[in-house]
Amino acid sequence: MKTFLLTFLLLFTSANPLFAQRDTEHWFAPMAARSTNIISPQQALYFSTDSTTPFPVEIYSNNILLGTVTIAKGAPQTFPIPLGNIIISNTSEMFAPVNKGLYTKGTKPYFATFRFSVSSHGEILTSKGKAGIGKKFYAVVAPIENPVTALNFTTGIMATEDNTVVTVSDYSANVEFSNGWTGVTNPSLTFTLNKGQSYIIEGVGDKAGNKEGFIGAKIEADKPISVTNGNFNGQFAIIPPGSFFDGADIVMDQSVPTDRLGNEFVLVKGNGDISERMEDALIVATEGGTQVFINNGATPAITLNEGESYRVNQLNNNNYINQGNNHYNMYIKTTKNVYVYQLLAGVANSNATVGFNYIPPLNCYLPRKIDEIGNINILPPTTNNVKLNILTETGAAVTVNGGTPPAAQGPYPVLGTSSWVSYSVPNVTGNVTITSSKAVTAGISGGSGVVGYGGYFAGFSSIPVIAKQTGDCIPGIVLEVDDSFDSYQWYRDSTPITGAVTNSYTPTQSGNYTVKITVGSCPPITTPVYKVFTCLTETTLNQTVCDGVKLIVPTFTNSTQSVVPGSVIIVTPPVNGNAVVDPATGVISYAPAYNYVGPDSFVYKFCGNNPDFTDCEEVTLNLTVSESPIVTNASLRACYLEANPATGLFNLTNASVTTQTGVTKKYYPSPTDADNSTNEILNPANYITPTGVAYVKVINANGCYRIAEVSLTVLPPVTSAVLVDKIICVEDKTTLDAGPGFNGYEWSTGATTQAISNVSVGTYWVKLKTGDCITLQTVKVYASEQPVVSSIDISNTTVTVYAIGGSPPYQYSLDNIQWQDSNIFTDVARGISAVYVKDSYNCDPIKVEITIPNLINAITPNDDGVNDVLDYSLLAGKKNLEFTIFDRYGSKIFQGDQSNGYKWNGTLGGSKRVPTGNYWFEIHWNEPSGKQTAVKYTGWILVKSRE
Repeated sequence: MKTFLLTFLLLFTSANPLFAQRDTEHWFAPMAARSTNIISPQQALYFSTDSTTPFPVEIYSNNILLGTVTIAKGAPQTFPIPLGNIIISNTSEMFAPVNKGLYTKGTKPYFATFRFSVSSHGEILTSKGKAGIGKKFYAVVAPIENPVTALNFTTGIMATEDNTVVTVSDYSANVEFSNGWTGVTNPSLTFTLNKGQSYIIEGVGDKAGNKEGFIGAKIEADKPISVTNGNFNGQFAIIPPGSFFDGADIVMDQSVPTDRLGNEFVLVKGNGDISERMEDALIVATEGGTQVFINNGATPAITLNEGESYRVNQLNNNNYINQGNNHYNMYIKTTKNVYVYQLLAGVANSNATVGFNYIPPLNCYLPRKIDEIGNINILPPTTNNVKLNILTETGAAVTVNGGTPPAAQGPYPVLGTSSWVSYSVPNVTGNVTITSSKAVTAGISGGSGVVGYGGYFAGFSSIPVIAKQTGDCIPGIVLEVDDSFDSYQWYRDSTPITGAVTNSYTPTQSGNYTVKITVGSCPPITTPVYKVFTCLTETTLNQTVCDGVKLIVPTFTNSTQSVVPGSVIIVTPPVNGNAVVDPATGVISYAPAYNYVGPDSFVYKFCGNNPDFTDCEEVTLNLTVSESPIVTNASLRACYLEANPATGLFNLTNASVTTQTGVTKKYYPSPTDADNSTNEILNPANYITPTGVAYVKVINANGCYRIAEVSLTVLPPVTSAVLVDKIICVEDKTTLDAGPGFNGYEWSTGATTQAISNVSVGTYWVKLKTGDCITLQTVKVYASEQPVVSSIDISNTTVTVYAIGGSPPYQYSLDNIQWQDSNIFTDVARGISAVYVKDSYNCDPIKVEITIPNLINAITPNDDGVNDVLDYSLLAGKKNLEFTIFDRYGSKIFQGDQSNGYKWNGTLGGSKRVPTGNYWFEIHWNEPSGKQTAVKYTGWILVKSRE
């Protein structure tokens, strides 16, 4: 109860680089005191920072803002704390969730300590920042060597998140709690805390089982917690027989989770004499088979099981090594990670003031600078004498407030390791900054009279742990590690994140995050995994319900996960309807109340299918229950288009499908298109289509719609069945009659009558009106085809006429008066005459002139000048004239042509006379008419040869 407290706090400070960790958040769990010890209480939070830019720090208790201070380098601040926010003495506030404890939050990293005192006692809790919160701890309290009711052990557990389930177990069956529970009746304690709530455990010092029974109790939580443990009034000195206890003091510290532990430690002795049996180390194992080595020992001093403790100097009080000038230090090495707490004294020769300090493990990943410890020699309400203890790597250059400590203050070696050295700097005051060229940690031991304190101010001394700088989930969460390392590389699911090379990172995806860091010559290390989750996405949707049941398919706004149907739930049901979830599909069916029209809403929630990082979304669905438009089907008719008679030009906007106003109409070629709003008819007033159906989507102001059908009929062309092409003689006229039954006529001649007369050969049209449609019909009047006399055969006086073309049957005439059906004329007079032919149209006949030569029946080729030659030279004017002589065997013996004057003298080859006999001849020519009618004249001739 005297200056031993000072020594306790000094050792606490000098050995724990995790203490007073510079961070943006700090948590302080409450503690339990005996009511007789709370006399003239004073308590306050102390804040300091290295930031030259001022920033605010908010102080909370029970999630309620107590106040705000603004701090900067060289301007530390103090904030008084009401006693009841963190120290309680009423058993009714223990062993149950209570709204006790402190939480501070700043925009930049800062140091935070809770300094408190009562009459003749004092202590300091140096916050470890976010490194002090975790899910697994082992409680460490000082052994109670003086079994009196004024002493106790206590552990306070504070939740940092809602619905945190905590279990405390593995304490001795002999423990007796201050509420009457024992380790037999309650072998474990399980409770649930919300953020800012705490659970305080206490046992009174006069119970034999409480001396060491709670040391090593396991504390496990499903979410991060903060733990304060120790003795609000404790006494752990081992006095010789016949001696007595000078008093007691507060023995309290903030713990760290097991993932912050290590296995190599250096302790610097406090202010107590070794002979007083207070300067010591308490080790608690977290795994079975943990071997403990002291200084340079070759064999383990002890092997511990999980939760077992070992007091180093209890049996052999010579483990602190004097390195000169009464500077004592101790080296501890274990085979597995452990808690090491330093038991220390505040003055040299009294056991009244004792101290208790968590010692962090050594690591080259300590920071190079501690900037700054504010108001280092102040503990309310006193100003104290303070000694600064420094631990750094061998060979480092060290300064304190810019000056190098003299040789008498260090460095001093450490037995068992050549890697670390220690310093002690007396009489430090005000604000202090320590720098080193290598890893460094520093602590203070201060006090005056019966008050003392201490604490460590440094970065992590083990593999750093990722903490959240702000926020709890994506979006909003910012991760960070200490900013004292040389390089950083962040990873998500073991994949490096491009550009993430600073001490903080803002995740955009859920996953397992780590960061690889380096400093100096230390090998790279990777932090433990920090799981980042996506926040519950809160979405508001606005939809319209039309015509009864609406199906809602839950869909993520941003997540790529698939919705798990069974996760869909209705959080807040609708007021004016009913919402039901199909558990097999997750689809929500909403139906409004009968005849209800108006607003409604409900809230539903669903989650994704990633079992490790499940995304969830909560949707507030605002509904407008609306009636759909009233529509009727319609029909339109359109005249055919001449370019394509199968199609018509429709004005769809003329279709009367609704009488309601304030609606929008859109037009589509199919019902599917209308439903899906695809392939819209963009020019409905000029819609060309064949006979079929178009669809009108009628939409009201709420977006509800119905679809009406418009039947489209293309009116085909209506032509006259009686108006047909005619054939007339070219010289004739005729009448064209379109027939009755039309609403109007318009002829190409300009006539508007049903028929037109005196029509000659040509092409005519008429526009026939049927209703509103007009059909253009073309009609032709053809000239009949004139027959053609293809050939004429003349045999003596018989003429045979051959005709083609025209329209048989033909009629024939020689005088254009008398007509006969036969094409043969007999006894035709010789000379020039004509043949007439006409067909069934009885048009003007075709006339062909013919010539019937005089018949020569015999020649006597004897050169007497009488009948010596067969002479047809009179026919030389006929076109293509030739005649041929054949003997009775049909052999050609003469060819008459222009070269021989169309004459035959009865010889062969012009010299040898043919024998007497009958010979046949043929004469061919073309009559010089328009058709060049072929004429063939045949006969026989007697040749009498006198040779």
